[in-house]
Amino acid sequence: MQVRDFDFHLPEASIALRPASPRDAARLLVVTPGAPLADAQVRDLPELLRAGDVLVLNDTKVIAARLKGVRLRGESRVAVEATLHRRLSGHRWTAFMRPGKRLAVGDRIVFGESSDRACLLDATVADKGEGGEVTLAFDLSGPDLDAAIAERGAMPLPPYIAAKREEDDQDRRDYQTVYAREDGSVAAPTAGLHFTPELLVRLESAGVATAFVTLHVGAGTFLPVKTETVDEHRMHPEWGEVDAATAGRLNAARAAGGRIVCVGTTSLRLLESAAGEDGVIRAFDGETAIFITPGYRFRAADGLMTNFHLPRSTLFMLVSAFAGLQTMRAAYAHAIAEGYRFYSYGDASLLWKAG
Repeated sequence: MQVRDFDFHLPEASIALRPASPRDAARLLVVTPGAPLADAQVRDLPELLRAGDVLVLNDTKVIAARLKGVRLRGESRVAVEATLHRRLSGHRWTAFMRPGKRLAVGDRIVFGESSDRACLLDATVADKGEGGEVTLAFDLSGPDLDAAIAERGAMPLPPYIAAKREEDDQDRRDYQTVYAREDGSVAAPTAGLHFTPELLVRLESAGVATAFVTLHVGAGTFLPVKTETVDEHRMHPEWGEVDAATAGRLNAARAAGGRIVCVGTTSLRLLESAAGEDGVIRAFDGETAIFITPGYRFRAADGLMTNFHLPRSTLFMLVSAFAGLQTMRAAYAHAIAEGYRFYSYGDASLLWKAG
């Protein structure tokens, strides 16, 4: 397939710069292949699901992964910005750097104001890849490095929001799910941003169970697809975990007639990585670079709650694989016409699997 097959026009006014308040007041478009579209709200989820269903939530926690610094090389000083991407060890991260072309292996980078050395956060460029991606070897390691990043870093808002306004203290609350607990993501699992403690209680009262998995989202999720054909694109790997107890619960729920509903494409990609050809979900601990496009046979997920995605993106390809390309084209046209809000802080959709 051609990447242009997944293109559509999105007005600038459709991009949400702040989330709905309260969170579960966001709109929810229910998409069932072969049935009319239905407009609802996220707070309607207990009535849209049924007892025995299981919502799979990604409990990853967003770190303050955007760092501003200065590249040092002799007497030369160049301002740079890093978005941490993937942790390689206790002191090494891959990062997308701007301007990446101005960096070379061996360069020293000082993050934060050089006059303020109370919290040292210096690194060496250990390796350089394509597209501005580098490997940074920090002087600090482990919890000390984590604390320094938290102190000096900013929330890594998606580029389509960051280009329109600065990150602020409100984003530190808004760009985090209420159930986040495992540090490691540089982007939020945005479908989960719509949940409130009250909504989770109502879902439990309705007999809808919840299960937690962890996928640390990398900055690669925002990278545009630059190839002409879908098959040429390569995903960046991301680390995830499904423990044995959770896998067992999900398999048992499905065997009893319950539906597995993934909250976010991150949860779905992880479950599909953990499921075998037989549809059985197994314990998983490692990296996944799964790329889901039309023609993929889903093994684990029956439903998907997700936000509205970018044109020509891997995420729009994924939802098109799940519910059907023509179905999703019609759903997105409806959403645009009806004023739904798009992207990370936007509204959501509840998709049921095609076929």
